[in-house]
Amino acid sequence: MNESWERLYNGLVKENPTFVLMLGMCPTLAVTTSAVNGLGMGLTTAAVLALSNLLISLLRNVIPNRVRIPAFIVIIASFVTVVQLLLQAYIPTLNAALGVYIPLIVVNCIILGRAESYAYSNPPIPSLFDGVGMGLGFTIALTCIGAVREFLGTGYAFGVKVTPDSFTPIGLFVLAPGAFFVLALLTAVQNYVKAKGAKKGKDTSKIQSGCNHDCLNCGDSACSTRFYDEEEERDKG
Repeated sequence: MNESWERLYNGLVKENPTFVLMLGMCPTLAVTTSAVNGLGMGLTTAAVLALSNLLISLLRNVIPNRVRIPAFIVIIASFVTVVQLLLQAYIPTLNAALGVYIPLIVVNCIILGRAESYAYSNPPIPSLFDGVGMGLGFTIALTCIGAVREFLGTGYAFGVKVTPDSFTPIGLFVLAPGAFFVLALLTAVQNYVKAKGAKKGKDTSKIQSGCNHDCLNCGDSACSTRFYDEEEERDKG
């Protein structure tokens, strides 16, 4: 269970897919015109990510290594279709707001990346928690970006007016350039907090964006590079 909670914390903080790994930038920049849209997109992606991680992990000994990517895409696309139909039936306004970005979850690099790097080489429960952690990290990031853009661009927060009548909205923030500005601002805040922690002697080295390519001294049993190198060696043998 400790490993499961570590995977959850990893997705939320250490390797947050948006602020640390900088993955999934297309929906991050496109749909976060409001906090509700960001929350909806994040939770939709989180559901697909958690379920696909779980199923891929359960089938990891059945899926042949040579066709793993097509198999991943079929599994992910199936869950995306189910989620989209549920949104159309029960939350049509959110489905209309997110539009084409719901089907594009199929090719979201966060989902395919976690399937390739973690779920395919680890047990089901840690893989499920990995998907939940990454999904919630993505959701929090999109909601924060959407909330800031909505507040500065319209004076609203989650659809409720929170600014006085004297406040003049900055329309730029609900346009495409505003997404880049807000993402850069929030990433800079995170880097500032990390730098302050390092100055106080805190270990911030684990808040990073991936592999250091030192496979000889790497203790990460979930590393996909090591896993597939070992697979190739077995195939040759």
